[in-house]
Amino acid sequence: MTSFVVEADGGSRGNPGPAGYGAVVKDAADGQILVEVADPIGTQTNNVAEYRGLIAGLKALLDLAGDGASVEVRMDSKLVIEQMAGRWKIKNEGLRPLATEAASLARRLRVTWRWIPRERNKDADRLANEAMDAAAKGVPWRSSVSAPAASSASSSAQGSLFDTADPAPAPVVEAVAVPTTPATVGTGWRPPTTTATTLLLLRHGETPMSVERRFSGLGDPELTPNGLAQAEAAAARLTREPYDVQVVVSSPLRRALVTAEAVAARLGLDVVVEPDLRETDFGAWEGHTFTEIQRHWPDELATWLADPSAAPPGGESFGDAARRVQVIGDRLVERYEGRTVLAVSHVTPIKMLVRSALLAPLAALYRMHLDLAALSLIEYYADGPAVVKAFNDTSHLR
Repeated sequence: MTSFVVEADGGSRGNPGPAGYGAVVKDAADGQILVEVADPIGTQTNNVAEYRGLIAGLKALLDLAGDGASVEVRMDSKLVIEQMAGRWKIKNEGLRPLATEAASLARRLRVTWRWIPRERNKDADRLANEAMDAAAKGVPWRSSVSAPAASSASSSAQGSLFDTADPAPAPVVEAVAVPTTPATVGTGWRPPTTTATTLLLLRHGETPMSVERRFSGLGDPELTPNGLAQAEAAAARLTREPYDVQVVVSSPLRRALVTAEAVAARLGLDVVVEPDLRETDFGAWEGHTFTEIQRHWPDELATWLADPSAAPPGGESFGDAARRVQVIGDRLVERYEGRTVLAVSHVTPIKMLVRSALLAPLAALYRMHLDLAALSLIEYYADGPAVVKAFNDTSHLR
């Protein structure tokens, strides 16, 4: 796998004062600059500018290489590096949204965080100073290099190694920051670096649509008696085993909501409805079997099975669903940091969250099977990595 280095910096003249950031993406093998970005950001503090530089550098790498790239992020800001690695708490509430955005981007990559002294961060420092000069003058940033090697290198890389719309990185489950205290559980190679935020993902119970193997998206069927029994079995397991669920969230669709309410009642918790945990909209295919769809929409079905960006007629593509689910997943991890959250949802959103945690391509959805009332478990760490600890567990139904 190609490895990269992101170097980022930011600053202000006055703290707060005219501020700007700069970042470069380099090839880790030879240090060649592939992309450079900078921008004046008006009047801000040093720390805000530093975080903005980090975010810009991570976005530039994702644009260049896509999800799953291996990168060492280097900054001379001890604060940002230690906070992103999860070793320091974020006490400044003004920085929390920026740190959350950076962590969301980092979860799409394999990130190692490294502090470096300022003299080793010259490229990003130069760009940040150019941006601060532009901010002080109230003008846009323009590179001081007349014909930077970064432009041609970036174009060359995008035209050869990274010209696919959906790169397929290998799944990764490792924590990359060095833990400051020992821990007893982890990924299997290293212990966790901080307390995890845990998402327990529960698919709803059986419905008449699932019995007949019909596409069930935004339609709202009730649970069957067997589906209610499955919900109760899941509830019994979650109260019997030491999951310590502290929050229950659910899709607004009744099959999920009733399942969530069965669990919440046993746990003595309320259910928080999250609309973005809903199933994919299957459009014209809603309520039809696979055979019926194959008969009436053969070309559209073939395209949908081959391309996650293709949508059913009048429906939602897996690509669009993935973006929606990523947003709610990040929101849950931020909102309930350090807690265990039970999210009751549907086939597609649960697969999407697992796929994202594994850094797998969207096409992996077609290679995953998820049973009714199955449990899956993902742990998220503050320094970026997510660890899938269970998938499609139906032992409570036996």
